[in-house]
Amino acid sequence: MTTSDRHHRIDYLEFAVASIPAACRFFGDAFGWTFQDYGPDYCEFRDGRLTGGFFHGTPQPGGALVVIYSDDLAATQAAVERAGGTVMKPVFDFPGGRRFHFRDPDGYEWAAWTTA
Repeated sequence: MTTSDRHHRIDYLEFAVASIPAACRFFGDAFGWTFQDYGPDYCEFRDGRLTGGFFHGTPQPGGALVVIYSDDLAATQAAVERAGGTVMKPVFDFPGGRRFHFRDPDGYEWAAWTTA
């Protein structure tokens, strides 16, 4: 038996959200993600590389920190704020680059980083 290239790699993420349309609006506006609806209680998102889903439920902030790469951190922060996100930790340096943390409208904490 051989393993696939997907073996032991993150393959999909799911988030409980209070409003699927609001989550799609936020991530579409902030990052340009696309979406595929699967009925009133589930929507798949695509960021161009990774897929995941939003399901209607009680948001459960405090899970894994999902980190998004950005070629232009200032522009990404501005897009997050315009879309309704809240910066929780302003841009700071860390070994390997700079990043900031933000909360989406459902309260999940995310981070965006860059090497520059």
